[in-house]
Amino acid sequence: MTTLVPLVAAAAVALVAIPAPAPSSAADPKPVDGIVFRNATLYDGGGGPGVKGDLHVKGDRIVAVGTVGKVDGAKEVDAAGLVVCPGFIDLHTHCDTGSPAITAKAGRPNKNYVTQGVTTVVTGNCGAGPVDTAKFFKAIEDGGVGTNVIHLAPHNSIRAAVMGNENRAPTADELAKMEELVAKAMDDGAWGMATGLIYNPGTYARTTELISLATAAGKRGGMYASHIRDESGGLLDAIDEAIRIGRESGCRVHISHIKASGKAAWGTSTRAVGLIEDARKKGAAVTADQYPYVASSTSLRATLVPARYREGSQKDFVARLDDPKTGERMKKDIAAALDGREGGKRIQIAGYSKKPAWQGKRVTDIAEAEGKDPLEIVLEIERNGGAQIVNFGMSEEDVRVYMKQSWVATASDGSTHSPGPSVPHPRSYGTFPRKIGRYAIEDKIVPVEHAVRSATGLPADILQLPDRGYLKAGFAADVVVFDPKTFRDPATFDKPHQYATGVRWVLVNGRAEIADGTYQDGVLGGRVLRHKAK
Repeated sequence: MTTLVPLVAAAAVALVAIPAPAPSSAADPKPVDGIVFRNATLYDGGGGPGVKGDLHVKGDRIVAVGTVGKVDGAKEVDAAGLVVCPGFIDLHTHCDTGSPAITAKAGRPNKNYVTQGVTTVVTGNCGAGPVDTAKFFKAIEDGGVGTNVIHLAPHNSIRAAVMGNENRAPTADELAKMEELVAKAMDDGAWGMATGLIYNPGTYARTTELISLATAAGKRGGMYASHIRDESGGLLDAIDEAIRIGRESGCRVHISHIKASGKAAWGTSTRAVGLIEDARKKGAAVTADQYPYVASSTSLRATLVPARYREGSQKDFVARLDDPKTGERMKKDIAAALDGREGGKRIQIAGYSKKPAWQGKRVTDIAEAEGKDPLEIVLEIERNGGAQIVNFGMSEEDVRVYMKQSWVATASDGSTHSPGPSVPHPRSYGTFPRKIGRYAIEDKIVPVEHAVRSATGLPADILQLPDRGYLKAGFAADVVVFDPKTFRDPATFDKPHQYATGVRWVLVNGRAEIADGTYQDGVLGGRVLRHKAK
C-alpha cells in the first residue's frame, strides 16, 4: 500500500511539492478551491486495507493524504463512514462509437459512467473507433467532456480504411499503410493498439499482420489490447496467440473482457489463468480486464454468423443469403450456432430499430409470439442490418475465478448511454458498483481493497499512466467518495437504464461532477490524456 502522508497543520501542507496544474480549456468549469475530506476510510489504490484519514484537494491536484490539519479557506466535508479512493479507470469502453458518442452533445457528460465513480475511460477498443486520433481528441476538447479520455489505435477501423472488408492478407503496400496509421495514432497520443478478432474485418487478419502492426505501437511504448480470436472452445489457443503477438512485437499484452463463453467452455477459466500465470512467471507482461456479469453483449451477426459469410457489404451479405447453395449452408451454420445457445433462449435483443417492441425480449419468446421459428427471426433481423444483443453465455463460477486474480482489472465494455427505449446490457450503468458493492462488500468474494485496486491502481499500472489511479500528493485530483452501504447497481437486464447509487462525490481533475450526492449538470471536468510516444 502507498505510504500515507501525515500532515498536522496547514503550514505542513504547504511543504508538499505539487506539480503545476495542467492548463484548462475555456470550457472547463472552475476547479474546487480547496476541499478536505475528513475522517474517511481511505483506499489508496495500492491494494492495502482501508486506513482512516483525511484527503486534501486543491485545484486539479491532491495536496495531501493522511492526517491534514486546518486549511484556511478550504471546504470541509465530514466523510465519516464513507470510502475515499482514486477515480475509477475503465480500460475497456466504446464511448467513442456508441449512440450517442462521447463527442456528441448528449454524450459529452458521460453521466452513466460518472455516476459509477468513473473518471477516465479508454476508447478504440475491440479494434473499432476513430482512426485519426488527433481529430478525435480535438473534437472532445472543443466541446468538453465529463470523464478523461484515453484512446487506442483501432485495428479493425484501420484495416477497413486501407483494405475495406476483404478476407485476405494485406499486400506489402497495404501493410505499410496500416503501420503508418498505427504509428501516427501513437504519435498523436494513443496509448497502444486494440484488436477485435471476431469482428470484421479484423477477423481476417493473420497473426503475422498483427505482430507487424503491434510492433509499430510497441516501438513507441504502447500496449496491445485484444478482444481475442475465440472466447469459447478455442480460448486457450487465442490467449496463446495474444501472448505471441506481445512477445514478438515488444508490446505489453492486455486481454479484453476475459471470459469462458458457452457451456462447452465453462470451467476453462482455471486453465486460462494458469496459462497467463505461466507467461507472467517467464517475464511476459500480460494482464486482462473483466466485467462482473454472466452475459456479454455484441452484435447478433458476430455471435451467430461465421466470419466467412461476413465479407463485403450488407448487400453482399443478403445476396449470399439468397444464393441457393451458399444461402442453405449459411442457414445451417447459423442454425447450429443458435442451437448452441439453447435455440435462442440465451439471446436477448438489446437494440433493433426496425422493431423496437422486440428489444428486451429473448429470441425464443419473439419467435413464439410471431408464430415463427427462431432461425426465421434471426434471418429477418440480419436481412434488415442486424441488431445488438445480450448473450447469456458465461457461468458465475468462471466470473469469480477471473475476478480473484491480481492482474485482472474491472472494465465495463459498455458505452455512453442515456435512458431511452433500447434495452442494453446493464454494464454501462453498473459495472463498478456491482464489483465493489455486491461482490466485495456484500458477498465478500474479494476484499474491498482488491476490488478498489482493480478499478484504480491496477488499470493505471497497466496503462503506465503516470499521475492517476492512486491517492498520492501531487497526483491528479480524480477522486471518488462513496457510501459502502448504498454503493450498488440497480441496473438490471430488464431495466438497465438506472444510474448507480451511493456515490457522494466525484472529482474529475478537481471539478466536482457529483457533490454531496447530487449530480452537477453542465460540469465537464474531463480531459484528453495523451500518451507520450517513446
